[in-house]
Amino acid sequence: MALSESFDTNQQLWTSALEQLRNRLSLENFETWLAPVECTAIERESITLRIPNRFFQDWISAHYLELILEALGNELPSGVSKPTQVRWEIDEELKERTQATRMASSPAPAPSKPPPTPEPTTYNLKPKYSFNRFIVGPSNQLAYAASVAAASAPGHRYNPLFLYGGVGLGKTHLMNAMGQEVLLANPAARVLYLSAERFTNEFIWALQNHRINEFRERYRRNCDVLLMDDIQFLAGREQTQEEFFHTFNALYHQDKQIAVTSDVYPQQIPEMQERLVSRFHSGMVADIQSPELDTRIAILKKKAEAEEIDLPSDVATFIAQTVKVNVRELEGTLLRIAVKAELLSRPIDLELAQSTLQPLNRTPERAMSVDEVQQAVCGYFGLKVSDLRSKRRSRNVSFPRMVAMYLCRERLGASYPCLGESFGKDHTTVINAVRKIGSQLEERDERVVEVVDAIERKLGL
Repeated sequence: MALSESFDTNQQLWTSALEQLRNRLSLENFETWLAPVECTAIERESITLRIPNRFFQDWISAHYLELILEALGNELPSGVSKPTQVRWEIDEELKERTQATRMASSPAPAPSKPPPTPEPTTYNLKPKYSFNRFIVGPSNQLAYAASVAAASAPGHRYNPLFLYGGVGLGKTHLMNAMGQEVLLANPAARVLYLSAERFTNEFIWALQNHRINEFRERYRRNCDVLLMDDIQFLAGREQTQEEFFHTFNALYHQDKQIAVTSDVYPQQIPEMQERLVSRFHSGMVADIQSPELDTRIAILKKKAEAEEIDLPSDVATFIAQTVKVNVRELEGTLLRIAVKAELLSRPIDLELAQSTLQPLNRTPERAMSVDEVQQAVCGYFGLKVSDLRSKRRSRNVSFPRMVAMYLCRERLGASYPCLGESFGKDHTTVINAVRKIGSQLEERDERVVEVVDAIERKLGL
């Protein structure tokens, strides 16, 4: 019997697949894009999905289709062909009907509660990123001074504030510090801190759910300080740029503080509206460069103190002389050495640091290429290079892909646009991958540390 002949079987399979997807996506994205979708048929080569409108089809096709097919394939009995195509059915009443069904099946006594709306609030601020934990040096002193000034008189000094620089140099640290400083002076201040990607997702959600007035109320009227990371994510997104432009104007004319970060200078952001670039230049534009030696040593000592790591001065100097890329890589290296010391039950000393960082001290006989890094990663994980460049998002492909992106960026210094082209991805995807692996290294994720070390040794970087 074909699966499509049994409605109950279809529903069971789809429900199980949705549970997989719920665990793999953020609650916000799952509730917005997948919860309203119905599966009406599962056949040998295709499935039929019922969606509220054509926009859902475009968005799901671009972002979640591969995940859906994979999750559903995991639920099918062995020997049954996995579907590879989707047929779409448009049902404009689907979203309202789904919401009504949820409310009717809710055990709560008559809660007239609207569907979850993403609310950026001050809880997004990370307490560890404060001004007193920021190490100031010649490479970042202008950005630091401007951030302190903006936080001390929000809306009146350095408004807007545009911070730019490479990954892991402290831009996010300063944004969080500004938000916390504003709240210390005025606990009632309405501080919204979020990424440009989240702003985009919320804007799309508001459009699809006819909640655009609430969206604009939140950002244009119920906001005293808007802190937005990675403004370059808006590149090429004309409608979102239009919305942000009007949000910017509304806040600026009310003397509300605006601060944004980017990985490049305003005029270097591709496909960014000229009027937005002009707005960014109307305030303070400050860059953050890679820290010099003394600053790197101070950063290491500060991090060691915060993590309660016994770091000898000669080891701190050696690490600082070896790792020159960025602050995140510097701190991540310290934590990797600390993890290795714990595993070996020995104190941190110069010998341990030298053995751990030996791959970084080698001078390659020839320049390493992105292709060679991809091949090394594929050899380690047993994949093909075409897998890294494919649209597959399963964990066994996405994790190696992120590791390859991280190594290409941090070890080869390849640019984000270049890596985006090499991996067949948007450059913002590369940025997110580099940050995620860097963050996992910083958090002492033993598996990630082991994988990165093994591939670096294999490459002889």
